[in-house]
Amino acid sequence: MNDANVKLTERAAKRVAELAAAEGDRDLKLRLAVSGGGCSGFQYGFSFDEEAKVDDRVFETGGVQLLVDEISLEFLAGAEVDFVEELIGSSFQVRNPQAASSCGCGTSFAV
Repeated sequence: MNDANVKLTERAAKRVAELAAAEGDRDLKLRLAVSGGGCSGFQYGFSFDEEAKVDDRVFETGGVQLLVDEISLEFLAGAEVDFVEELIGSSFQVRNPQAASSCGCGTSFAV
């Protein structure tokens, strides 16, 4: 799966940089992982990490790094991570071409 990519939009990269600066650690990286559960079978999880792990793929936009482990990458190949601000709130959202369906909240999906 070496040709699999996940894109971090400029808007998402900017928000990650802002959050990392607020934490006092501009080197924090955004981690996106897929786990079982959620109302559609799988769910997305976001967290910050200081270091990439051995099995991570690193995707970079504007100097900001997105980390995705090899297992999650199988479910995320071709996906795009964006940061969206709406009246009901703001969040990181995943547009995943591999998701056959997703729930209303956008945090879980089925393949």
